[in-house]
Parts: sequence; structure tokens; C-alpha cells
Amino acid sequence: MSIDVFLIENPLAIEQLIHKCIEGDNQAQKQFYERFANKMFRVCYRYVKNEHDAEDMVINGFLKVFSHLNSFDYRGERSLEAWIKKIMINESLMFLRKNSKFKLVDDSYAANVGELEEISYQLAAEEIYALILKLPTGYRTVFNLYVIEGYSHKEIAEKLEISENTSKSQLSKGRALLRKILEKNGIHYEL
Repeated sequence: MSIDVFLIENPLAIEQLIHKCIEGDNQAQKQFYERFANKMFRVCYRYVKNEHDAEDMVINGFLKVFSHLNSFDYRGERSLEAWIKKIMINESLMFLRKNSKFKLVDDSYAANVGELEEISYQLAAEEIYALILKLPTGYRTVFNLYVIEGYSHKEIAEKLEISENTSKSQLSKGRALLRKILEKNGIHYEL
């Protein structure tokens, strides 16, 4: 029976897929990867803002997922996805630190923001996502961790090896910059 048929016919498919991945079944690992890769690519891309680097983060992340899958305590697909996402975020943060791409931004950057393209009044998720990607790395990273991922400033400070006050400052400045970008385009929106 192929993996695809196995998954369709079996209600415990993801749990059994995990076991097959742990056993080293290449087809199962491919199925597992395909199930989560697109979503995890978007997570990594939010941080590294470069498709090639994001693809590398996903590959590195899945290598870690597969090597540690046997120690994961499965409590449902949501817990699995959250665990994989955490690995992807950590991979992205390590990449940013390693490549000196994580730089905190000072106040002068926000004052010199250039004109951006027109933004429609009906902001879709993709448009908001595009705006977040325009933030400098420091603002974007803290904004993603705090607003999107739900980390506390203490957790962010530990992950990025910065102070809690720096985390709070970067978030505040990032929000202010997003507001400024929106207002330049005639949109008044509270972040």
C-alpha cells in the first residue's frame, strides 16, 4: 500500500506517519516534509526575507525535525506543527545571528523611510505580510516573535541575546514605522 493511500484510509495517519519517519522510511519522510514545508517556508521567510535563505532554513529545520522526531511527545497535529514551527524559528534566528544580519535599528531609520507603493484600504493578510517584510531586520524579527508568534519580551531577549528593554524598544519602533508607512498611504490603522 502506498503512503498516499495509507494516509487517506487511516484516521491515525499522522501518528503512524511519524513512526514511519522515525524508522527511516524515505517515502514517509517525503510525505511528512510535503505536508508542512510550505507553511514552514513562510515562517522562515518572515525572518530571513530571502527565498534562498528561507529554503535553506526549511531544509536545515527538517533535518533537525527528523533527527529529533523520536523524542517528540505527540499530542495531536497542532502540537506537532507548533514544535516544527519552533524549530524553524530557531533555525532562522541562528541564521540571522550567524550572518550578522540581525542588527538593531536606531530612530534615524524610521525618520528616513522612503515612499512606498500605494496600499489599498482593504488590507489583506498578504499585504500586511508584505509590509512586515519591509521592516528592517531588528524590527521585523522582534515584531514577528512578539506579535505573530506570541513570545514574551523575556523570551525574545533570551533568544536574541538582547535585553528585554531592547526587545520592547524594537517592537515599539517597528509598530511606529508600520503606522507611519500606513499613514503615508492615507490609512489610519492601530497596530
